[in-house]
Amino acid sequence: MANSPHIASPEQQSLETLLRRRHSCRAFLDRPVPHDVITRVLEVAQLTASWCNAQPWQLHIACGKPLARYRDALLETSAGEPARPDLPFPKEYLGAYLERRRECGWKLYESLGIAKGDRAASGRQRSDNFRFFGAPHVAIVSMPAELGVYAAVDCGAYVANFLLAAESMGIAAIAQAALAAYPDVARRHLGIAEDRLVVCGISFGYEDAAHPANAFRTRRAPVQEAVVWVGDE
Repeated sequence: MANSPHIASPEQQSLETLLRRRHSCRAFLDRPVPHDVITRVLEVAQLTASWCNAQPWQLHIACGKPLARYRDALLETSAGEPARPDLPFPKEYLGAYLERRRECGWKLYESLGIAKGDRAASGRQRSDNFRFFGAPHVAIVSMPAELGVYAAVDCGAYVANFLLAAESMGIAAIAQAALAAYPDVARRHLGIAEDRLVVCGISFGYEDAAHPANAFRTRRAPVQEAVVWVGDE
């Protein structure tokens, strides 16, 4: 008997809609998200599956004056000191990974009118990471040092679900590895314990839909590039 065509359930359609609609927001409105809305995003993200149900993630969320002090310290530190992340950044990007990284960067620069070779303009854009792209809230995600790589994997799953939960509630967000570049600054300004490793940050708020930085979208590779079938299909 031939397989019947797959009919998407409402749940599947909703999930796919969120995944297709969500994007990394790089310009936010100066309007804070109500506390109860943030709490609801956190409640949904907390349902994330984790290794042995360890739930190793912890968030320090800043806004207002503490956020401004953290921002100013990041801008000052990043202007004069090399990155020193708790978790090592990739050694290099090669092949398809390099191509995708470059494509993302050039699409952003094109949307902003930054010409190739304009180091001053590209430098200003990179520094916007440390301004949280104008977001009124930032969450720094950390993990217990002793749990190792699988805690980082768990935190990645949590971040993905946070982004989807936020999108479902009309909140824009961007996950930022750049905010893990100076974990000592985060510890000093946000009170993160010394025995926790900073994984990444998430800046979030309401999207400035008119800003050109939010006008482009990245592509996804076809499934056949990401999957190797072993055995009968």
